[in-house]
Amino acid sequence: MYSLSRRLLFKLSPETAHELTIDLLGAAGRLGLAQRVVKQPTALPVNVMGIDFPNPVGLAAGLDKNGDAILGLSGLGFGFIEIGTVTPRAQPGNPKPRLFRLPAAEAVINRMGFNNLGVDHLVERVRNAKFSGVLGINIGKNVDTPVENAADDYLLCMDKVYSSASYITVNVSSPNTPGLRSLQFGESLKNLLDTLRQRQEDLTVVHGKRVPLAIKIAPDMSDEEIVSVANILIETGMDAVIATNTTVSRRGVEGMLHADETGGLSGAPVREQSTHVVRVLAETLAGRLPIIAAGGITEGQHAAEKIQAGASLVQVYSGFIYKGPELIRQSVDAIAGVQPKA
Repeated sequence: MYSLSRRLLFKLSPETAHELTIDLLGAAGRLGLAQRVVKQPTALPVNVMGIDFPNPVGLAAGLDKNGDAILGLSGLGFGFIEIGTVTPRAQPGNPKPRLFRLPAAEAVINRMGFNNLGVDHLVERVRNAKFSGVLGINIGKNVDTPVENAADDYLLCMDKVYSSASYITVNVSSPNTPGLRSLQFGESLKNLLDTLRQRQEDLTVVHGKRVPLAIKIAPDMSDEEIVSVANILIETGMDAVIATNTTVSRRGVEGMLHADETGGLSGAPVREQSTHVVRVLAETLAGRLPIIAAGGITEGQHAAEKIQAGASLVQVYSGFIYKGPELIRQSVDAIAGVQPKA
């Protein structure tokens, strides 16, 4: 059934298809239809960051930026949903067209630019959804906020989403907001994370619960840079790392239609690069904080590969666009096959 739906959706422009999909999933969630028509994956519970996940396969941020389809998406079998990236103020993002399919490579290039309706809208949508599952909320900075003032935007978003989130993801790795990736390194990263960690402690007291902080990083780093980031994450007491965001590399799509478009490349071509980052992180972190792996999962065995590389959870997005809910079930089954038997 998804194969037919995909053929129809792929006749539309990528962004039109995206918007239609969110509308349909939003309606399915309100009517409680998704879980009735989609075969659910096998239960595979796991505890990560102190959170109980029904299975380790989640949806990466970017598909549902404003929290409009939380219930519909959860009905497809995801163990957790991550929404956003959200910014303090609404912003339109980059000019269209800004989303491109590369079907031969099972890939997507996007330069969306954190288009969203602002954090207040997202929080309202989350509260109206009354979702009881695991919900990550991905936060970023507005494009017109200077990089040196980025912490102010992250803190404002943290304050707003804290009570509604199961965990909060700090996005410092999108290639589509000028200067953002500079926050991933050295003193810039350490100072930002120290600031967020202190606010997390304050909010824990205010709300009577501790919401974990995960940091999402890029795949475009040397091994030395990955090790440096990992050590800063340990030093600043972060709760998890998400590896990885999209890549600015075009390896694997050279010469294809749209391959020269500006933006982040996701999907199958980024798989090996992202998995390498997971391996280097796992070796450096040595279990001191968990890794959530994202990037290039288009088959169940790719999800298992991420777990074997050292991840505790995985996220899908582009692969889900190409393969549909079956990818969730295949990924859960493949991960179950490589986990040690109790």
